[in-house]
Amino acid sequence: IVKIPQGKRLEHYIIPDSVTSIGYRAFYECSSLKSIHIPDSVKTIGEDAFNGCSSLESIDIPDSVTNIGDWAFYGCSSLKSIHIPDSVTSIEFGAFNECSSLKSILIPNSVTSIGDWAFSDCSSLKSIHIPNSVTSIEYGAFYGCSSLESIDIPDSVTSIEYGAFYGCSSLKEVHLYHKQPNDISIDDDTFDETSYDNCILFIPSGSRWKYRHHPVFGKFEHIEIE
Repeated sequence: IVKIPQGKRLEHYIIPDSVTSIGYRAFYECSSLKSIHIPDSVKTIGEDAFNGCSSLESIDIPDSVTNIGDWAFYGCSSLKSIHIPDSVTSIEFGAFNECSSLKSILIPNSVTSIGDWAFSDCSSLKSIHIPNSVTSIEYGAFYGCSSLESIDIPDSVTSIEYGAFYGCSSLKEVHLYHKQPNDISIDDDTFDETSYDNCILFIPSGSRWKYRHHPVFGKFEHIEIE
């Protein structure tokens, strides 16, 4: 169990090697925390573990970690970079919600799902790589990522839920690699009207007619062959 000194402005913290789990709200609203060392002994980062750590600028998650809990880094508004190890298989509900200084993030090939609101309102996020291991992009995953300019969606993705890219007002390019658009289950409000009007949808050769007549992808004014 990690015990935080009460009544002190905690800025730097080294978690001892004996710790195997960072539990529920372990560093909740430690707003002065700037850096933390997580040892290789840690296997799980619990729900709300770093919620509200608004001064935390960077963090390395060791390869031992297999689970990052709901809202784990919610509101870490100074977080500029983060390493997600190959051991993580899913990015849970709201894990990086409102990390407004995060500009880029690499999702490892081990991840199969990007959860509800996982990166919503990451307003500085300009690029993100979705690996071929991901099968679902869930409700509001990138909602309000107003600086996001381009996104590649691999053909491993079979489901994109409501509002996943809604409010991505700077989006210029969406790259899809599905030859059959019906291979993706997608909600009508995955994108908003700004994206449909201004963004270019890049698709595989020989599939333009199918995309043009699709009930969602057909809303894009600009459809080009990749």
